[in-house]
Amino acid sequence: MMSNVYDAAYDMEKAIRNSSEFTDLKNLYDQVNADPGAKGMFDNFRQLQMTLQQKQMTGQEIAPDEMEQAQKTVALVQQHETIAKLMEAEQRLSMVIADLNRIIMKPLEDLYGAPEQ
Repeated sequence: MMSNVYDAAYDMEKAIRNSSEFTDLKNLYDQVNADPGAKGMFDNFRQLQMTLQQKQMTGQEIAPDEMEQAQKTVALVQQHETIAKLMEAEQRLSMVIADLNRIIMKPLEDLYGAPEQ
């Protein structure tokens, strides 16, 4: 019985890889990486994002100047057409994965009731 669940999960992984959402994301990611200027800007943005997430998760204070730097970086990457498209594609794929997660969690929700929002 257990292997059926894992088989379904691997089928799901294949379906995600073959989805237009993932294909679009991968194409845009490849375009960004092929452009040294865009790649540097995007890597810088990702690094900043991870640093701030790490601080949030460990309950560290995010300094006002870090917040300002983050906002400037976001504004900068959003002005870059390919990076902006990449971020939109990432958002679309995240929404698909969130929907899939809701579907997967349905049996537990039915059993225990929906979590409080």
